[in-house]
Amino acid sequence: MSPPLPVPLVQRGQALLLHLAALIRRYPWLVAIFGFASGLASFLLVERQAGLASVLALVMLLSWLWLTLENLLRERIARTFGIELPPPLLRYATQLIHQESLFFVLPFFFITTTWNSGQALFSGLLAVAALVSIIDPLYYRWLAPRRWLFLAFHCLTLFAVLLTALPIILKLTTPQSYRLALATAVLLALPSLFGSIGLQRWRRGLLLLGLCLALGLGGWLARVWVPPATLWLTEVALSAEFDGYRRAPGQRIQQLGVEQLRRQGLFAYTAISAPRGLNERIYHVWRHEGKEIERIALSIHGGRKQGYRAWTHKRNFPADALGRWQVQVLTEAGQLIGVLRFRVLAAQAAAGVHDDAVRNLGLVLPVQPKNQ
Repeated sequence: MSPPLPVPLVQRGQALLLHLAALIRRYPWLVAIFGFASGLASFLLVERQAGLASVLALVMLLSWLWLTLENLLRERIARTFGIELPPPLLRYATQLIHQESLFFVLPFFFITTTWNSGQALFSGLLAVAALVSIIDPLYYRWLAPRRWLFLAFHCLTLFAVLLTALPIILKLTTPQSYRLALATAVLLALPSLFGSIGLQRWRRGLLLLGLCLALGLGGWLARVWVPPATLWLTEVALSAEFDGYRRAPGQRIQQLGVEQLRRQGLFAYTAISAPRGLNERIYHVWRHEGKEIERIALSIHGGRKQGYRAWTHKRNFPADALGRWQVQVLTEAGQLIGVLRFRVLAAQAAAGVHDDAVRNLGLVLPVQPKNQ
């Protein structure tokens, strides 16, 4: 074992650490700004396929390793170097990691959230957690004393970081990243649950097991409300025509007549941005009035700045196709990437709407293509 450091050096080290803790406490907003800036930089670098994005994500995971092994590392440092880390510094270090982690993931989740869906709840919860992490009265007087709430806060933050970092670092697919992030968050919750419940009686052991299973099951069922942090739509279109050579849709439409729909069908076009090296299976799910009609699988590959272009062409529609339609873009785990919406009208109503729009805008009607 290494001999302890000289007392003057230990004192200077402790003074420096206390001074650093005081600075963090005096200017907590600087940590939040740094975390948000690093997250934004990583998001932009992922879009440009730069390797530094992986480095930033790896730094975030290493900081979480420190937070998880905090007590063990503190004892090791004390025995090896003779430096006792002050408790206030450890509290500020935990707060710093929470701040930097939450502001790191926010740009990813804000760009990938479908805001008119349940995903807004998860991203909104992350935003609230980020605000709590930089407001000391809320963090230290309301959050930290409540062990169960602090545990939930801790697991939520780690879960969001893993969802963002794993596809960038390990090139895991979205379903793989979700399962691993969920399992890791539940496993890291075990020590805190063990300390809160204890295992003096077998019933408490069953309670601990039940809580862990409930956390895992609840997290898996809630996956439809969690945005895929590293997948987002860069371009979408619904069109009756498609240029296969240019891989570009024709005139974009939001509503069409039922006769045109049966004659030409409809193309759903999506361009999806993903990190380089990521191979992902997605689905175009066609829904009519909320009911799933067809699910078409597509394989995408990350690395293209403008997004990987994928499309489906649906020609077979039900007898009663009138009404509201959606094309949901889903991951293999069921997470929503985005939604395309259109409406099918009766032939006479569609013609009236189209003629009125043309008359008001002074446009020339395009020649309709012949049946294929």
